[in-house]
Amino acid sequence: MAIRPQARIFWCHCVTSKKLGHTFIYMTQNDTNTGRFSDLGIDRELLSVLTNKGFNIPTPIQHQVIPGALKGKDVVGIAQTGTGKTFAFGIPMIQQILRSKGQGLILVPTRELALQVEEALRKIGTPLGLKCAVVIGGTSQHSQVKALRRNPHVVVATPGRLADLMNQGVYNLKKLTIITLDEADRMLDVGFLPEIKKILNAAPKQRQTMLFSATMPKTISSLAGEFMKMPLRIEIAPQGTSAENIEQEIFVVTRETKMRLLDSLLDENKTDKVLIFSRTKHGAKKLAHNIRGMGHTATEIHSNRSQAQRKAALEGFTRGRYRIMVATDIASRGIDVKDISLVINFDLPDHSEDYVHRIGRTGRAGKSGKAISFVTSIQKLDVMRIERLIRQQLPIAPMPDLPPARPKTPHEEPRAYQPRRHSSYKGGGRGGSGRPPRGRQQASRGRRRTSRSRAQR
Repeated sequence: MAIRPQARIFWCHCVTSKKLGHTFIYMTQNDTNTGRFSDLGIDRELLSVLTNKGFNIPTPIQHQVIPGALKGKDVVGIAQTGTGKTFAFGIPMIQQILRSKGQGLILVPTRELALQVEEALRKIGTPLGLKCAVVIGGTSQHSQVKALRRNPHVVVATPGRLADLMNQGVYNLKKLTIITLDEADRMLDVGFLPEIKKILNAAPKQRQTMLFSATMPKTISSLAGEFMKMPLRIEIAPQGTSAENIEQEIFVVTRETKMRLLDSLLDENKTDKVLIFSRTKHGAKKLAHNIRGMGHTATEIHSNRSQAQRKAALEGFTRGRYRIMVATDIASRGIDVKDISLVINFDLPDHSEDYVHRIGRTGRAGKSGKAISFVTSIQKLDVMRIERLIRQQLPIAPMPDLPPARPKTPHEEPRAYQPRRHSSYKGGGRGGSGRPPRGRQQASRGRRRTSRSRAQR
């Protein structure tokens, strides 16, 4: 009889301002001794739903998180996207909320991730009567306020929009019994720390807090030390390691050869579902346009697109209407699409950690995947930082024979601002409205603009 690998358990002390001790559990994705969901203390009704949906065997992080979370323990989970984090915190939250009649809150960095988390929770919670509300920027605030007034069991929100509704007195946290911060490192990267602290300080002190992150920088450790009580820390694979079933390689390119190489790779991988990352939103738009000019079906997702456009793009990519999606890092944590065979970093990310998040879109659920990065000669240090983070060397692939450059096609640029022809403002004189011009109004609201921009995420 084969001996199954065991999770390695260490006792250590949390290096925080409060000097809190915690249990540290380390596992790898290859640890298979995860038993079944029926072994984890899940209620019979919820277990029945999981079974009916085809969920029988938990992933390593679910195996370790769920029993402790069901006992009300605070949890710090360190794992990459695609390891099953949503159910790791979602199953305990659903069970606790339906028992206690309290309310759960899940904070996420992007609109896309909020919608996907809500969809996953509805999948297993709706048969039990679970009601969810999504609070995100880019959509009607009115409909979200109505949803909150229906007293949902779980609120899934981006910190900016939630903090905005709290400031308006529309939403309070009195009923909150459990909070989860998902993709915490990303939320801090995009500047949500003030909003997160405001939310955590406003929440009842007697609550359960769970925090999930792909990495554990000092800011996350500090946040855990300030707002959590003796958390159970669970790490799946070492921090920063990329998935073992993803083949990774780099091409050394020039600015002139990037597009020709992309043309060659897309032609070589005609049947694959491909996700391509651009560093900027303008670059993503131009890249998607050029790819369509190569004869491929492609869409794009970035911050210049409305929420409706982003949703339509993601749905189209998921359902196969588009074979290729071009995205910026704002979407890298919110794309949870099955069967992505190839990830191409057309531009390297600004932060090494984002490389791990990007390539984690492929090689999911035990399947193999491939990640290709375009690197210029001056990006040697960037590659070294990534290699240091993932603890492996990225092989350099030989350059294939490249096709000739395609003729440029007209690219539709965003329309320039045109002043309104029939403005009612006439300088405040007779017949005028007396209101200052729009530019002056906006300048006078400088402070509000920062919070508003975050609220739109």
